[in-house]
Amino acid sequence: MHAINRAVYPPTFLIFLFLLTSCGQSPSSGLEQPRDPYAEPSMEGESLNVIVEIPAGSNHKIEYRPDEGFINDTLPNGGERIINFLPYPGNYGFIPSTLMSRDRGGDGDPLDVIVLSEGVPTGSKLAVKPIAALLLRDRGEIDTKIVAVPVDSSLQVFPVDNFLDFALQHDAARSILELWFLNYKGPNSTELLRWEDEEYAWREVRKWRLDNPK
Repeated sequence: MHAINRAVYPPTFLIFLFLLTSCGQSPSSGLEQPRDPYAEPSMEGESLNVIVEIPAGSNHKIEYRPDEGFINDTLPNGGERIINFLPYPGNYGFIPSTLMSRDRGGDGDPLDVIVLSEGVPTGSKLAVKPIAALLLRDRGEIDTKIVAVPVDSSLQVFPVDNFLDFALQHDAARSILELWFLNYKGPNSTELLRWEDEEYAWREVRKWRLDNPK
């Protein structure tokens, strides 16, 4: 893992950058929307596949369920689950054909990914390249978020393809992601463990792949 010299940014500057990257994006058209997202391969060639559940700039907690499709998650009282914070700073979803099984220390769900790009519609399949992994502790469990960028340059918001360049050239964006994930569920709900690079992210994908030839 590479050492990072953290720059100190004024809160208003961070908020400005956050809004600049997450809001006001027009949905991209022409992206594939698979009928059975879970059945898609985790990888194609040298890229990962991601199924987008929550578009960048939204604060609605949307999840894919095989028997219901893409739905707004609900609270115990039946109300829609809304993120009471700034909206998602990237397209949030999962890598198909992965499962973080509980018997191996996972949370029982596919591997989470946030894609730093222009907003795309729910259900879109994106070819991405991982550039980092953010490790959090959430309710006592390790929660890994893969950070990725689109392979399609027309969807990219900045041209990086590795963690070192991301940290050195766009450390403000990295800091925004960290602050967002530490606060989107409320104060002190998640704990930062550490950042890891793209090689670690690839290892996590290979660890949890269901379609991994062994």
